[in-house]
Amino acid sequence: MKRLLVIIILIIFSCKTTTENKEDAYNWHSRMVTASAYNSLEYQTDSDPNITAFGDSLQPGLKYIAVSRDLLALGLTHNTPVIIEGLEGIYLVKDKMHSRWKNRIDVYMGEDVKRAKKWGKKRVCIDYGIPIDD
Repeated sequence: MKRLLVIIILIIFSCKTTTENKEDAYNWHSRMVTASAYNSLEYQTDSDPNITAFGDSLQPGLKYIAVSRDLLALGLTHNTPVIIEGLEGIYLVKDKMHSRWKNRIDVYMGEDVKRAKKWGKKRVCIDYGIPIDD
């Protein structure tokens, strides 16, 4: 129930302001980014398409994203929870993109190339949680 309340609050304030829920372990922030999709296929990544730049293993069906390196400085670091406009659930930052990309995320879509192409490239609002220091 608490998680549903946080999501509703995030939707209401999405991309308008920073939200904070004292009962949650995160300070939530919003940002407009360009979002594309990628697959764990060798021709899209490298010779080991199931291993991320952080060293995590990718498995189809998991909710993961890669972020451009400029977003790392904003707190979108390894395992940061992210809510993406137009997609259900909470995604985790598990990969980093090439340094040529700015203000961008890549949504992991397993090996489903058709789904990734259907998603395409679009501007979306994301909400991301920065852990509250105790």
